[in-house]
Amino acid sequence: MKKENTKPSTAKNRKSNKPLLLIGTGNPGKFREIKEILHGLPLKFIMPQDLGIKDSPHESGKTYKENAKIKAKFYFEKSGGVNTLAEDSGIEIHALPNALGHQTRRWGKGEKASDTEWLTHFLKQMEKISESKRTAEFKCTTALIWNKKTYIFEGSCKGKITHRPEAPILKGLPLSSCFRPDSQKKVYAALSAHAKNKISHRGQAISKAKNLITKSLIAL
Repeated sequence: MKKENTKPSTAKNRKSNKPLLLIGTGNPGKFREIKEILHGLPLKFIMPQDLGIKDSPHESGKTYKENAKIKAKFYFEKSGGVNTLAEDSGIEIHALPNALGHQTRRWGKGEKASDTEWLTHFLKQMEKISESKRTAEFKCTTALIWNKKTYIFEGSCKGKITHRPEAPILKGLPLSSCFRPDSQKKVYAALSAHAKNKISHRGQAISKAKNLITKSLIAL
């Protein structure tokens, strides 16, 4: 866990006694999942559009960590100093080295493609990959700017890519329907939210951020 100083001051929630936590994503699937993981914290979770933020950061980083920090700093400053959590995640397919990673959603059909279009293209590329080489690892790095300090947390989950979707696509998270964790008999999307968040790459990273926030609030 690393700390880095930032300059903007923390904004307050004018409509509620609960402190705000800005979740720096425009992806409704990620926002929903992150809220589920952070459930129980006495915070009001908001998206950038809730503050009228329409711009999005240029994810120019070459690693998950760099992109997570870029997003967190961007939304923190745009919000005028609201405590902010952002993450960058992706999948690393051992049979497709250097193909996805921190650019997973921008790979292939790209960000503007629908979840179905993106996943169809992805599975097409995987068609000739043998069972033994379909191993993959989801990775996530979370950047939390809390009380003007930046904290970095990581999580990962190993598994395999199935030959076809084994559950309906979760909005904004197409790979969840064809990634089966090593410890499970079901793909991400077929697991309950609780079960998935307990083992997933994002669940691990966000849970670490949750622990820090909890300790910080207790200390007040």
